[in-house]
Amino acid sequence: MTRTLNEAGREKTAERLLKSSANKFYDPEVDIDWGAPLVDGKRYIPEIRSSLYGTQLWERLTPEQRIELGKHELASVATSGIWFEVLLMQMLLKVVYNTDPTTSHAQYALTEIADECRHSTMFARMSERLGVPVYGPVPALRQLARVLPVIGYGPALYGSILVAEEILDRLQREQMNDPEIQPLVRMVNRIHVLEEARHVTFAREEVTRGMAKLSKAELPYQRYLIALVSFFVVRALVNPRIYKSVGIAPKEGVKAAWSNPHWQQTIRYAGERIMPFLQENGLVGAPGMHLWRRSNLLPAK
Repeated sequence: MTRTLNEAGREKTAERLLKSSANKFYDPEVDIDWGAPLVDGKRYIPEIRSSLYGTQLWERLTPEQRIELGKHELASVATSGIWFEVLLMQMLLKVVYNTDPTTSHAQYALTEIADECRHSTMFARMSERLGVPVYGPVPALRQLARVLPVIGYGPALYGSILVAEEILDRLQREQMNDPEIQPLVRMVNRIHVLEEARHVTFAREEVTRGMAKLSKAELPYQRYLIALVSFFVVRALVNPRIYKSVGIAPKEGVKAAWSNPHWQQTIRYAGERIMPFLQENGLVGAPGMHLWRRSNLLPAK
């Protein structure tokens, strides 16, 4: 009886999200003016969200270099977003592969995959428009992450999706109405925020349902997997090569960033909405606590 009610609730949510997707979606090829000029003097991210803000390296940069660094930091986040969205699409395809395709649940998963295809294209177009290198995660992490669609399942799968989506969502909501940010960047942020809201609803409900039926034997694996993925998601935000754009050695830049209290606070700020949800649902705990703290999503002891 409980299983039947859970499935009915899942179908009801999927039906609502399918209707919402049909009523409101964006096509970045049509809805963004990619030919519009970038505005001189406008930033790409708020200064306080730069990984080097407040450090001695930051103080050495000119105002123009600070804007340039922000542009490359934005590109790093966007291209790492493509990397994770590709992994997400693989994981959702696995869900569809093992689900009755006539259900609303499977059909919404396919709809989300279509959304993520457009988002990845949008992030790629933005990076191309900015004229910056293709960053993404470092090569070792890109290779390591190939196993995620194989080993990822259950609430940790959806929880990992939430960590990546909600970290980016928190930062983009802050920036999309900021008049000091480039209009192109604000539009990209706005589209992503509006469409990701449906994805967040879908994943949050899957986490709640999955944890309700999770066995005690599986819990440590689920906790460790989401902690591990979240650690790498946060680390992927900043590709060390971005610092070369302003004449800083990559190793020096990364060392300064990850010891920077301002950057650590930005990571905690980005995770403020998702971490309480994961904690309330029991996904945050041993044996992954050291990874949560090293990611800065939770404060160090």
